[in-house]
Order: sequence, then structure tokens, then C-alpha cells
Amino acid sequence: MKHNPEKARLLSCSDDKTWKRWGPYLSERQWGTVREDYGPDGESWNFVTHDMARSYAYRWGEDGIGGICDVEQILCLAPAFWNGNDTILKERLFGLTNGQGNHGEDVKELYFHLDSSPTHSYCKYLYKYPQASFPYEDLILSNQIGRTEPEYELLDTGVFSGGRYFDCFIEYAKVDPEDILMKITVHNRGPKAHRIHVLPQLWFRNYWKHNPRYSRPVMFRRGKGVITTQSSRNGEYNFYHSGGEALFCENETNTQRLFHLPNELAYVKDGVNDHVVLGSASVDPALKGTKAAIWFSEEIEPGGFQVFRTRLSKREHFDPWIDFDEIFEKRKAETDLYYDQLIPKSLNADQGKLLRNALGGLLWTKQFYYLDVFKWLFGGPGEPKPNRLRQRNFQWQHLTNRDIISMPDKWEYPWYAAWDLAFHTTTFAEVDPQFAKGQLLLMLTEYYMHPNGQIPAYEWNFSDVNPPVHSWAVWEVFLKDKQHSGRADYSFLEKCYHKLLVNFTWWVNQKDKDGMALFEGGFLGLDNIGVFDRSRMPTGIQKMQQADATSWMALFTLNMLRMSLELAMKNPVYEESAAKFFRQFLNIGWSMHNISGQNVSLWDQEDAFYYDVVQMKSGFTDRLRVRSLVGIIPLFAVEVIHKDLIDRLHEFQVRAEGIIRTRPDLASLISRIEEVNKEGSYLFSIMRGYRLEQVLKWLLDENEFLSEYGIRSLSKYHKDHPFVFEHHGMHRIEYVPGESNTGMFGGNSNWRGPIWFPLNYLIIRSLLRFYDFYGPEYIYEFPTGSDRKLNLREIAIELTKRLLKIFERNEEGRFQYHTDDSDHLFATDEHFRDLHLFYEFFDGDSGRGLGASHQTGWTALIANLLLELEEMEGV
Repeated sequence: MKHNPEKARLLSCSDDKTWKRWGPYLSERQWGTVREDYGPDGESWNFVTHDMARSYAYRWGEDGIGGICDVEQILCLAPAFWNGNDTILKERLFGLTNGQGNHGEDVKELYFHLDSSPTHSYCKYLYKYPQASFPYEDLILSNQIGRTEPEYELLDTGVFSGGRYFDCFIEYAKVDPEDILMKITVHNRGPKAHRIHVLPQLWFRNYWKHNPRYSRPVMFRRGKGVITTQSSRNGEYNFYHSGGEALFCENETNTQRLFHLPNELAYVKDGVNDHVVLGSASVDPALKGTKAAIWFSEEIEPGGFQVFRTRLSKREHFDPWIDFDEIFEKRKAETDLYYDQLIPKSLNADQGKLLRNALGGLLWTKQFYYLDVFKWLFGGPGEPKPNRLRQRNFQWQHLTNRDIISMPDKWEYPWYAAWDLAFHTTTFAEVDPQFAKGQLLLMLTEYYMHPNGQIPAYEWNFSDVNPPVHSWAVWEVFLKDKQHSGRADYSFLEKCYHKLLVNFTWWVNQKDKDGMALFEGGFLGLDNIGVFDRSRMPTGIQKMQQADATSWMALFTLNMLRMSLELAMKNPVYEESAAKFFRQFLNIGWSMHNISGQNVSLWDQEDAFYYDVVQMKSGFTDRLRVRSLVGIIPLFAVEVIHKDLIDRLHEFQVRAEGIIRTRPDLASLISRIEEVNKEGSYLFSIMRGYRLEQVLKWLLDENEFLSEYGIRSLSKYHKDHPFVFEHHGMHRIEYVPGESNTGMFGGNSNWRGPIWFPLNYLIIRSLLRFYDFYGPEYIYEFPTGSDRKLNLREIAIELTKRLLKIFERNEEGRFQYHTDDSDHLFATDEHFRDLHLFYEFFDGDSGRGLGASHQTGWTALIANLLLELEEMEGV
């Protein structure tokens, strides 16, 4: 195979001080975040708004458009643009806050994470900028509509009519880890010549104001075409620019504009904006500061383009441009080679491009994330104590985050979410297993994990409970890393295992109130999937046994059992732990079907489906007969283990046989716990063959869960048959294929029907696991009622193809997830039609993309499906 320089670089990156020291780690939104909220009432969206952001020096991070920074975010680099008509520079992406959008927060820009190598030796980003004034006010006012109405988007404003916009391509190429080339290529797609102002901006994050250990850094013009930065934290850099005018100000808050208080310094953060847009004398004539911009201004003919070049380097260059084009071509070619060797030859051109876009987008979602909860609550050394009437995350004062973390979406979710991250790592493992392992370990460190064992959920409420999928991700990444490297990283597995033991104990102690192996978790990331908010149950309900929480714990238990057995091959001590988890798995399986002291179980024999069970304070119990993913999640608790492994672990075998002998009733409910198939494998599963067959009837029914584009999160049955629970009011749930029609969770939660990639991916992986045991002779109807019989692997392939269909072109020539009239440009405009977005979720009937539009977090699982399709089909 041809030498792969990018792969070699990746293998050399043992830490972030090599080729990954700089990357696209700059957030796309820092305003409106919990971290920057220093108001008394906890209304984070309103404390720092988009309008304030250009004048406000952030405390915990920075933002920009298609920008980069170093791993500690000492120094940031990102472009700003001005079309000559806007009232402000386009320095950051605009969007609606949670209260402004009819479906919650929503970015209202057109931008695309086009490409990235795993080490970020080459990155490419596209921002589409209107030539007319950006319609800020129109987007706010026109979205003041009902929840059932479609969102009013940027294309709906007409500002892109006639092709009157610029395509701004932002590219980076590294000469070495600390010598970075930046190229901005602006195309005029309009019918007339138009002037564009391009301002690459270099600035220091304002760390000196909040940390007396550090002195103020400085940047200054050292000569024609070069700016030098000096800092005690990262030394000296030279910023070269080919043409343009150097402008300087300070990354300090404009207190005069925001709070009507005198500014401490003359030239504050919005100085460049006011100088370019308003002509103000707001930049430092001494040509120094902590923020600098290079002001390029060019008239571009229709159909023409202009290139703008800068270079940030630790070294001095007599001629910084002599190798500029050569390096760009070389790094681009190396990135092409890397993906050419990764993409299966069985994929067609469109699928290969989709795979590369998904992985490139995921690599762009890395973000420097900084939050010290103790300092946020009480102030740092020399800082006044914040006035907080609502002390959010008070129980998490140990939590100190200052790392590069994969984000669900760097605008709509510019904060990590623990269970999202678990799915991200299984995709990262395909391109950068070291980063994937590092992310999983990060959540388990003493700086993140609570002393009681809970993994932090997300900054809005670290104590919220996410599904316990961390163990699943650890095992998946361990296997993928072993497959790619040819060696098993037992050190990684053992480190994770010991921390996961603590997390497992937290779940058992906190979420199994009766000690009966039946679990409650609240909303568990599934938001509106329930008839009411399961974190705030109606008056009169004493407790709820959740089919999904209990099933997630069955999966957690199986993962720990499998890890125990793997580690026991190296150290027999783990055999005892394996026996413990074997017993716990049996306990959970038994309890799901025999709720102690009650006349119901989570399994409903009549419906042949799993439901949540509520117990009233009066003692009355009842099932909540909602056909949702709650009843599908038991499918995930499945593992196939070969008898050779069991036979080599004598202590575990003796203990397991003892458990089965003394409690045969436990084993009787779990699939094939004492039998092996013809290949010599045991099946560990919550579902025996009968239950699997019954649940598959619902799952594969097109009038229930099966959509043309994957598996819905709520059965379509509930469209005409809403479920109503009457108790201290009427609680109702009905199938909604797209955006939620309820105000629950702020009205921006959407589990009432749409298709979500993470759960679909787990369904597919579970079916393949069952196939490993049952083989090709076990067949099922697909779809239900069709008389077409497929085995479980064939069904997994069919589900994969339905998910892939979302990203295929429809009869109109646009990708299926573009189904709005306003999306016509994605079918008709050659500069739109090949661009991919990766939405948070998809309409259960049409496949239309919904939610966060750049969610290359868990929706990047499309890459896993493309990579695994070849193996599934036996190519």
C-alpha cells in the first residue's frame, strides 16, 4: 500500500503538543452559554446576547467563523467578513435563542464543515455570505410563530435570490505543528461586481484578567506584512499577511457601550468593527494590542474570485509565500490519499463523499472547553463573588474542565453531552482511536466524574441523568482500536473498567430505590418520549420502573461482564467481578418480568411489548402503554460469548454454574444462558427468542416503528390513537413525525416520532449480534405483514439502506433531508447541490432534516454504517 503521510503523522501524535497542537478548536458560539452567564437568575441566553458579543470580552472561551486555536486557546485565528451593507462585521454566526425560535435555539446561517485530516494538517470550511444586508431583524420577527409552523430560515428571506452571495472558503494547511497557512478564497456568485472586505483576526483569549499569575500579552506590528505576538504562556509567534492593513485593539469589554460605564482602555474589543463599519477612530494608532485584524478589501467581478493569504508561525520567514501554494497542494493530496485508503472500494462516489464529509465534519466539532465550576460559582482569586440567586451545578464544585472535547454541535450545542460523546467516540475510533480513547477516559477522570460516581451530563445541569452508554462505547472503541492497530490496549480497558465500576455503583445506589434491579433515570436523554416529564412526575405517582432505564442497565451490566472476562484472560482476579456482573444481569432480567410485590411486569404479555410501570401512592400500579423506543431498548442488552473463553476461566465457570444451579428461575428468563449454538457460542440477552420475535413484529411494521428512512422513536400507531393518562390532569402523547408539538422541556425536545441515528445504530448492531448467534436460518417478516422473509443480518442491511436513503438524492435532485420549498437551491444551484448537512434528527415520514443542522456528532454514525455495510453484505 502507498505510504500514507497523514497516517504516519497520526501515529506520532502521542499528545496534543505535536501535529494536533493547533486545530479547529474555536467554538462557533460562546455567547448565550451557561459558562458566560453571570446574571442572578440563570437566564443564560439573555446575559450575553449576539448583539453584545462583539463588545464583550468572554470569561471562559472564544468564538468565530471557521476559526482555529491552540489546545489551551491562548491564541485564536478566524476570519471576519463585511459586505459593505451590514451594520456590523460578520465575526460570528447568528442564530435565535431558545425563546426566540418557535422550536428553540436555531442557527440561521449557511456554513459547511467540508474537510479535515485527523491531525488537522489540512482543514476546509465554507461560509455563504449574502451581499445584501444580513436579515437579522427579519429572522427574529418572522420566527415569532406557532410551534406547529415550519421554521423561517435564512433562505426564506430571499437574501440569496439571484445568486447574490459570496462563497467564502476558509482553508488551513500546516507546514509543521506550529507553522500554519491560512487561505481565504472568496467567490462572487452574483450577477454584478461586488466589493468584499475580508479581515483575518488574531487575538488572545482574555486569560490575564481572571488570573493574576499571568501578565497581559501583546501583539504589535514588527514590520511591513508581519505582526508579532508575545506571551508568557506560548512564547512568540509571527503573523504574516500578503497585503492588507493591520488594525489593533484590545480584547477587553466595551463597558461604555454595554453598561454605560467608562472604558478602562481606549481601544476595546469592538474597535476593529467600529473602525471598518463606522469609520471610527477606534483602533490603536500605535499598532499594538491583544487583538489584531488584517483588513483586505477587493472588488470581485461576477463569477470571479479573490484569494487572501496569511501565515502564523513560530519561525521567522524571509519569504513566507515561497512554499505557500506547494504546502497547500501537498497537504490536500495527503488528505485525499488518507481518505482514499480508508473509504471502501465497494462504495459509490456519492457514498464515498458522504463518508468523508461526515468524518471531516466530526473532526471540526472538536472544541476547547473551559469551565471551573467552583470559580464560576464563587469567583476566582481577586475576583468579586458573582451574584447568583440560582447556583446552578452547586453539587459539582470539583468539576474543572479545560480540554479539547468533541461537541454535539459547535453552535447549537457548544458544550459536551456525556451520552452524545459516547457515540462520537465510536466514529472517531475509525480515524483517530487515540483521541476516541482519550475522550472516554476524560469523562472518567477525577476532574469530571463526581466523587459519588456520576458522569457529568451537560453544563445546563450536570446532575441530569443520561443513558449509561459509556461502557458500551469503551468496549466498542477497544475492539475498533484492536482491529485497526492489531493490538489490544489493555491499559485503556483496565483504566476505564475501574472508573466504570464506580459509575455502576452510583446507578445501583441512586436509581434502584428498592434494590430490586429495576431502575429509574428520569428523562434519560429521551425527553418527550414519555407521556409526561419523567423527571417531574405528576402528583400522586410514588415511583416509576422504567423499561428503558432498566434495559440500559442490563446493557451496562453485560458490557462490564464482557470487559471482566477479557481482563480475566490477563489477570484471574477479574473472574470474581465477571461472576458478580453475571449475577446482576440475571437479576435484572428476572426483575423486568417479575416486579416484586406487584401484579404487573415491564413485559406486557397481551401486547408483547415492554412498557414503563407506574406505582401510585395508593399502591395501585399500571403500565403506561406507549409504544416507543422505551420498549425497543431491551433489544440492546445482547452479547454473544464463545465457550472457549468461558472454558479458559475456571473460577468464573464454577461461580456461574453455582448461580444457575441455586437459582434456575433467574436463568430461565434469559436467552440461551446454558446452551451453545453450533459454533459453540452462548447468547446473553434479556429477550428469549419468543420475545425477540414479538418485538420485531412491532419494530418492522411500517404502520408502527418502521419508516422508509429508518426506525421512528414513537410508533405511528399513536397518530390516530393518542395515549392519554388521566391523573391530576390529562397527560397525552401522540405521534408527531417532526418537530414536537408540546411545550415540555421548553418546546425544543423532539422524541415524539423522529428518526435518531444513535438509537437506530444500536438497533442495527443488536440485530447483527443476534444474527451471530441464531445464524441465517432464523427468518422474520420484513416489513411485517409482507410475507417477505429475511434473516437478522439482512434486516440490519435493509435498515442501514433506509438510513442511507436520507442522504441520497430524490427525484428533484436534492438530498432527501432537504424537503422544504426554501431548500430549492440545494437542487438547482450547482454551488449548493453537493453540500451536506448532518441534522440532529429526521422526520419519521419524509426523512426531512430537523433540529441542530450541523450535528456531525452522533449523526456522524452514518460513517460507521457506510464502513460496516461492506462487512454486513459480505463483500
